[in-house]
Amino acid sequence: MTARNPRLGIVLVLIGAVLFGLNGGVSRVAMATELTPEMFTTLRITGATLVFVLYAALFRRSALKRPTGTSFLLIVGLGLVGVVALQLTYNVAITRLPLGIALLIEYLAPVLVVLWVRFVRHEEVRPRMWLAVSLALVGLAVVSRVWNGLTFDGLGVVMALLAAVSFAAYFLLAEHNVGVDDPLRVILWAFVVATVVMNLIQPIWTSPGLGGSTSMLGRLEDLSAAPWLVVAWVVVFGTVAPFFLQMVALRHIPATIVTVIAMLEPVIANVLGWAWFRESLTPVQVLGALAVLGGIILAQTSRTTAPAALPPQ
Repeated sequence: MTARNPRLGIVLVLIGAVLFGLNGGVSRVAMATELTPEMFTTLRITGATLVFVLYAALFRRSALKRPTGTSFLLIVGLGLVGVVALQLTYNVAITRLPLGIALLIEYLAPVLVVLWVRFVRHEEVRPRMWLAVSLALVGLAVVSRVWNGLTFDGLGVVMALLAAVSFAAYFLLAEHNVGVDDPLRVILWAFVVATVVMNLIQPIWTSPGLGGSTSMLGRLEDLSAAPWLVVAWVVVFGTVAPFFLQMVALRHIPATIVTVIAMLEPVIANVLGWAWFRESLTPVQVLGALAVLGGIILAQTSRTTAPAALPPQ
């Protein structure tokens, strides 16, 4: 049994949150090439699956054994909703909305989870849940400036909301599966299912060549990078590495702490949107964003039963 090291756990989660936050910007660069969201999703999921399988083959072969029975059915659901649907909707949202706004909406997932466990599972929750829901809704209304009409792309908002629903479903399914099975085996087989589905939707061999170069966009538009290198970064540093870091962190700190620290991702995405893509928020919208984050954290800590850590996107 590995000795618990809370400081190490916190450092690992912080690094994972930074990598996830950066991933949104790098993914936007990848999709500025000839890659459609569907093609990009296929490349990202297939590449991550290959890395997970290689890691399991080298270090934990037991994870390669296919789950059976109800566990496998739940993992199929995890792959379909929590990987395929989440990645597709997320990739569309970040191309049509400011990066930070897309992630703020997606991270409504913990609020949806708490509502689900309260009204569907009939679990007890703390009274702060209602404050959490109110803060999140008011904060989103302020960020979106609803008094001026919806100021953001309508399809982008719908995709971000669907990403939140998919993220919540992933959260609920992963919470059950990780509680009874090896987390590596769960995520590996969920990605295997997702790879099969995405290659039926958009086969990897139909993707355009990743040669040449592409602009880094925004303030870095004068710089360029090879598309294949950008996609490789997303696979390794935007998918596999941060998930692995958070999985290891769970050996050292409770899942509830992992989840709360992971809330730094939307903050990082907002800073990145300003620093890289020249995106800006008014002071009132910044207050709205803080209200959303406050609502998310309150919702995540309102459950009387500790949930599992949020999975990656």
